[in-house]
Amino acid sequence: MPKTPHALTTLPAAAAQALRSLGENLAIARVRRRASQREWAGRLGCSIPTLIRLERGDPGVGVGLYATALWLIGRASGLPELAAPAEDRGALEGDVREALRRRSARAAASAQARLARQRQKERQ
Repeated sequence: MPKTPHALTTLPAAAAQALRSLGENLAIARVRRRASQREWAGRLGCSIPTLIRLERGDPGVGVGLYATALWLIGRASGLPELAAPAEDRGALEGDVREALRRRSARAAASAQARLARQRQKERQ
């Protein structure tokens, strides 16, 4: 039996639940289209046991199969938006914090420069 990769055994609970939901939704989509597991496995280019694992949300199934399954139901175009930079709130918040830090550093430097100029004028 092959050894399970460490990344799969340390999968966050939220990510595991998201994969299970995706798998269930793909299974529902297949059934609603009245397609058999054999038919979909053939279209995906995988075995029936792999399709079953995909429909259970197994994180060991390749992302390419998930993407192909989404393509089969006409939803693959939404994949790029999942990690779109404009929607990455964590990075955007970091950018804002960095800008504020820079701004406060500049403001402090500006204030010091103004004070130095003012002292220099007073000395003259």
